[in-house]
Amino acid sequence: GLSPGSEPFWVSPQEMVQEIHQVLMDREDTCHRTCFSLHLDGNMLDHFSELRSVEGLQEGSVLRVVEEPYTVREARIHVRHVRDLLKSLDPSDAFNGVDCNSLSFLSVFTDGDLGDSGKRKKGLEMDPIDCTPPEYILPGSRERPLCPLQPQNRDWKPLQCLKVLTMSGWNPPPGNRKMHGDLMYLFVITAEDRQVSITASTRGFYLNQSTAYHFNPKPASPRFLSHSLVELLNQISPTFKKNFAVLQKKRVQRHPFERIATPFQVYSWTAPQAEHAMDCVRAEDAYTSRLGYEEHIPGQTRDWNEELQTTRELPRKNLPERLLRERAIFKVHSDFTAAATRGAMAVIDGNVMAINPSEETKMQMFIWNNIFFSLGFDVRDHYKDFGGDVAAYVAPTNDLNGVRTYNVVDVEGLYTLGTVVVDYRGYRVTAQSIIPGILERDQEQSVIYGSIDFGKTVVSHPRYLELLERTSRPLKILRHRVLNDRDEEVELCSSVECKGIIGNDGRHYILDLLRTFPPDLNFLPVPGEELPEECTRAGFPRAHCHKLCCLRQELVDAFVEHRYLLFMKLAALQLMQQKASQLETPSSLENGGPSSMESKPEDPPGPEVGSEEEGSSASGLAKVKELAETIAADDGTADPRSREVIRNACKAVGSISSTAFDIRFNPDIFSPGVRFPESCQDEVRDQKQLLKDAAAFLLSCQIPGLVKDCTEHAVLPMDGATLAEVMRQRGINMRYLGKVLELVLRSPARQQLDHVYKIGIGELITRSAKHIFKTYLQGVELSGLSAAISHFLNCFLSSYPNPVAHLPADELVSKKRSKRRKNRPPGAADNTAWAVMTPQELWRNICQEAKNYFDFSLECETVDQAVETYGLQKITLLREISLKTGIQVLLKEYSFDSRHKPAFTEEDVLNIFPVVKHVNPKASDAFHFFQSGQAKVQQGFLKEGCELINEALNLFNNVYGAMHVETCACLRLLARLHYIMGDYAEALSNQQKAVLMSERVMGIEHPNTIQEYMHLALYCFASSQLSTALSLLYRARYLMLLVFGEDHPEMALLDNNIGLVLHGVMEYDLSLRFLENALAVSTKYHGPKALKVALSHHLVARVYESKAEFRSALQHEKEGYTIYKTQLGEDHEKTKESSEYLKCLTQQAVALQRTMNEIYRNGSSANIPPLKFTAPSMASVLEQLNVINGILFIPLSQKDLENLKAEVARRHQLQEASRNRDKAEEPMAIEPEPEPSGGPEDLGSEPRAAKDPSPSMQG
Repeated sequence: GLSPGSEPFWVSPQEMVQEIHQVLMDREDTCHRTCFSLHLDGNMLDHFSELRSVEGLQEGSVLRVVEEPYTVREARIHVRHVRDLLKSLDPSDAFNGVDCNSLSFLSVFTDGDLGDSGKRKKGLEMDPIDCTPPEYILPGSRERPLCPLQPQNRDWKPLQCLKVLTMSGWNPPPGNRKMHGDLMYLFVITAEDRQVSITASTRGFYLNQSTAYHFNPKPASPRFLSHSLVELLNQISPTFKKNFAVLQKKRVQRHPFERIATPFQVYSWTAPQAEHAMDCVRAEDAYTSRLGYEEHIPGQTRDWNEELQTTRELPRKNLPERLLRERAIFKVHSDFTAAATRGAMAVIDGNVMAINPSEETKMQMFIWNNIFFSLGFDVRDHYKDFGGDVAAYVAPTNDLNGVRTYNVVDVEGLYTLGTVVVDYRGYRVTAQSIIPGILERDQEQSVIYGSIDFGKTVVSHPRYLELLERTSRPLKILRHRVLNDRDEEVELCSSVECKGIIGNDGRHYILDLLRTFPPDLNFLPVPGEELPEECTRAGFPRAHCHKLCCLRQELVDAFVEHRYLLFMKLAALQLMQQKASQLETPSSLENGGPSSMESKPEDPPGPEVGSEEEGSSASGLAKVKELAETIAADDGTADPRSREVIRNACKAVGSISSTAFDIRFNPDIFSPGVRFPESCQDEVRDQKQLLKDAAAFLLSCQIPGLVKDCTEHAVLPMDGATLAEVMRQRGINMRYLGKVLELVLRSPARQQLDHVYKIGIGELITRSAKHIFKTYLQGVELSGLSAAISHFLNCFLSSYPNPVAHLPADELVSKKRSKRRKNRPPGAADNTAWAVMTPQELWRNICQEAKNYFDFSLECETVDQAVETYGLQKITLLREISLKTGIQVLLKEYSFDSRHKPAFTEEDVLNIFPVVKHVNPKASDAFHFFQSGQAKVQQGFLKEGCELINEALNLFNNVYGAMHVETCACLRLLARLHYIMGDYAEALSNQQKAVLMSERVMGIEHPNTIQEYMHLALYCFASSQLSTALSLLYRARYLMLLVFGEDHPEMALLDNNIGLVLHGVMEYDLSLRFLENALAVSTKYHGPKALKVALSHHLVARVYESKAEFRSALQHEKEGYTIYKTQLGEDHEKTKESSEYLKCLTQQAVALQRTMNEIYRNGSSANIPPLKFTAPSMASVLEQLNVINGILFIPLSQKDLENLKAEVARRHQLQEASRNRDKAEEPMAIEPEPEPSGGPEDLGSEPRAAKDPSPSMQG
């Protein structure tokens, strides 16, 4: 491609013409052009075609860039693009949470020297580096500063190119100037303080003679017309010319991941004080309701419903079609979420007119940009029987979960509404796309399936039954009959309030999916119903604040899986009994089946198989599997006794079929107001029992299972969000948090669960505070918002005993007091009740809420007591409450503990953001590739694993674009694989992307980001970038201290890493501080006899050896040796290694003693050989780093590497050969000889590390 005055570059024929446009607008030398077309041999190319479809295009063809005349639209795009270029390094959009910008700080710590882009320092960096971290990062430090969270980035001190660039007050051009080609006027003040007025005309930009008060459109001198605004500004301002060039150079050098937009907005809970500068484009955006209009659809709003449903209808027969479809679905969803969020904020801020303005505030509904908004209040007593406003508040999130689920099942012909739930300023707003025609008709006549009054009147429809029947199996929803108000039976395949409406577009929509999942009986007391003993023992059923408590989908799935194992065991047991009784009279149990079924079953039996001979039970299960399939196929081959076996097993586990395992739930059981026909009484009774069993299963299996996983550190929650995530993965709702904490308290391993307990208590407190904050905010008008929020934070976190709220009337005096209107917009309440809250009252309410909602008794009356009793940190509580409620505070050090002044002032609250819940469309094919890649890696086929995961990465990028949580996991695994295969450079580049992406999409201090920093540090160390490795580890430690504190099992790993690196650079005393802290934390969380603790002793001993303090070294190594001996026995390789090392230490100690004696005898004349203190070799440090990080086999030398690669290749050939030999045998997995780094027992950072180099998402 050639553009005037820039060098050519190559493009590939797969590109769209449009994409080349984008590339040209981004390149340093052509970035200031926006209005051009591409020509080949004088013919203009179509914007939306692929290059390869262009006639006459061949290898080496030259495309020319031709400038096109401007229109008003193109001129606006050009000015906006120039403004974006000027602001490209300015982080204010990220702090303000707009345009999908978010923060990243990695480059501050790597100093840009990762990979090839930076100036690689050759050789080992042995030039002295300053390794001492700031005081607050050292073990044992009590201070938790906030400012280092967002270090000042050097590039942010913006190079000023212009002082002002805005639209001129002379717009729009008068008629006769339009006829001269004037499109619009700009006003500019240059850095040299020259004020100029610029005309944008169809031919380009030039200076005119207007001033602020006098209009003169004639050209001014120099009479320079430029197609590019940048070139014109270069002419008139030397500072602009110089600084703009530097700015673009910097912009292009930044990693693309620092500037690509994220798919959904991420908000930052802290921000530095920013200056507010004039910005024409921002101002124009805010007032010319360009509300969610996209540039490419000039002059019309988007029909969201049509877009959402059309993308679902795209074909999906093969991979390319599915990718296109998933890409389109994802894109429309992320655009819809952004528009819905913007609209919801506009509604609460009072900037949208209601469609029923005369009704009272709570009942108002709104339409904006083709999206329908309603507030989470119980209007017209709709939820009277379910808990009123509280039920109306949870219904939208339940409904969203339903929408999410039906979208995943993805049945052709069944449509759901685009749904987004936004919590903002204490209000919950539901945003939905609009069914065509729904607004013109009455709801009664539109609903042709389901009920609008919770089951009094119910209708059904054959087409809906047919569509919903297809979702019945995956969602485990039972097709069932209910009675309507005329006592007629009506058949449904969903809960009664799920409504079916056929839109004017002929599509079948379902809405109100708030009870897609069965009710949770632990929180739904029903008179006359007894719960199982497991429930009553735990104090259930408990009345909750609403009656819409459902089991989570994960719980339903786990329960059914559990029942399936039970089913298999029962049947196997019966078969074995039959077999035993038949040994005298052999019968046709084999039913002619091949005897090869004795081989290994596909589903290994569950761990609790109660059989003496493991072997016989396994083959028994295989038989059951075969038998179950035969009987389900119903081809009459099974004999009656086998049928009997299956029938008994089905009955025992509550299957709805007697010939096959099939468990489904009737979502209407226990719904107030729903009645069932007489003929279904048995079915209803069984369904009730099933629900009771599921409620008991949650308490007897899932919660203990979670606590067990936490005790074994199989999951490592680090903050509230990661704890919530591990609970939800097991199907445990947050309302069970109190029960989880009680179990932790009673656990024999209470000590090892300390971190979970602290996180849980913090979560309990901040969630209770959030509930109170929500109602508190509803009474605050816009002008009092920062005063009210800072007052709440003072009552919540400050030790100052009596904070006083400042009412907004302070600044201005108003003549008249307005009378209260009953239909003011939602966010304009006018009471000052919030101002009288006191810390005592707030904490009393928090304890009350914790008791009512979570059934947990907190032992504290003030924040200081809470911190003291439970070992919490105020800064952590501030982070948690801010993330949950959308508060953004000023980045500064808060004096929480001062008793003389409150911690927060109004100026400290910068913003309040929405908290948004939405559907996350998935890239299904990519995910399958990712999973098979992981499986391959676990079997030891690294190369195939790598290929599959690379493929997954391409597909993820195809569907999600460049930035996404799942892509992040993919990059991390790839980096780890490359590292294991010895390709450090590739590992670094992938891991750098993973860190950037985690910062951008999950947040700069999210626990996942902390993990990514640690991985990156390891790869930096392996690439001899020692100082970078240290600054990354210090960053990770700072973040962990802020997010949780020091006392966390993961901190042991982090401190071992830091200690090892410091040992490597001979900072022995510093190294010991970290290693000894790691030893203490490991001992606490793994118990004093754990192998991890033995390793920790060994690491400490090595440092003492380097310091020639042999007595301490021996002491620690002996401890380690004892652990190995008791855990692994005398003959284990680890025990032997340790005993060798003890001998070596003893010899050194003896030698040192001899020398000392020599000195005592002969005084200073003694001729003693100088003592050799050996610094550890980098290879040995790296080896230990790999051990503690769970990386098992690292070839340290080039030779080893070649051997491994040859071995992999040899295996590969073997495998090919064996494949061709009709898959005669499974190829061996590479479990390499345990090299010095890491014996067979698992010393990994992750519980699965020994078998699985794949990084588990910890927490």
